[in-house]
Amino acid sequence: MRFHSAARKAGLVAAIAALSLSAGCAKKDEGQVQANGVKLVQAGKLTVCTHLPYPPFQSKDASGKVVGFDVDLMDLVAKDLGVEQTIVDTPFEGIKSGQDLNTGKCDAAAAGMTITGERQKVMNFSDPYFDATQAMLVKTGKPYKSLDDLKGKKLGVQAATTGRDYARKFEKEKGLQLVEFEDLAALQQAVSNGQVEAAINDLPVWTEYLKENPGGFAVAAEFDTGEQYGFSVKKDTNPELLKKINEALTKAKQDGTYDTIYEKWIGKRPSA
Repeated sequence: MRFHSAARKAGLVAAIAALSLSAGCAKKDEGQVQANGVKLVQAGKLTVCTHLPYPPFQSKDASGKVVGFDVDLMDLVAKDLGVEQTIVDTPFEGIKSGQDLNTGKCDAAAAGMTITGERQKVMNFSDPYFDATQAMLVKTGKPYKSLDDLKGKKLGVQAATTGRDYARKFEKEKGLQLVEFEDLAALQQAVSNGQVEAAINDLPVWTEYLKENPGGFAVAAEFDTGEQYGFSVKKDTNPELLKKINEALTKAKQDGTYDTIYEKWIGKRPSA
């Protein structure tokens, strides 16, 4: 009886050890989960990094759910993969530098992000999905119509954005006093309370702000910078996911889904 009991215990210990080893291996392999041939950092989920708020591309609704143009488009990718999209709110600096993708914080970034040469060095971008331009917001009644009118005045910009980079090009030439803010909400507040005389950001962002605050603000100037937004993935490591994103965008533009999403969040799509 003692022999059988000991053997049984030994078998139990071996089984537990094997189970632990198996669990350990599964944990170790996390980040190499496959969904239709695409590597994901978390099983059953397409993890997407963004920086909130940035309406109409991504922001929280009254219930706290993250919604927007980018969110709806990435939902199409998640659906094709047979998984659900989960969104991680993180500072934009970590997104545009590629750090969040490199450290496995997310599979992709969708943050109303302009494709630039510098950013392409540290991440791979999808096909462009939105044509953007910069614009200047002022409070209603302010006399400013161009950057020339802001000589010696404070102009607000958002950190790490192409709007900031555009303003910097003219900072000395036009005598601008640039004031940098960490996020869009702080920039909007600065215009509202008079901390700055005007602010530069993407036109669709200001258009959305005007809808939410009718009569209080105006777009005083637009700057056609030829910018285009793209979704991004970790540099040279996940071509399968990049391919899926591009396929989803192409399909959506062909079957009318893109136009429906565009009209929902942006307005009527301009003619090509």
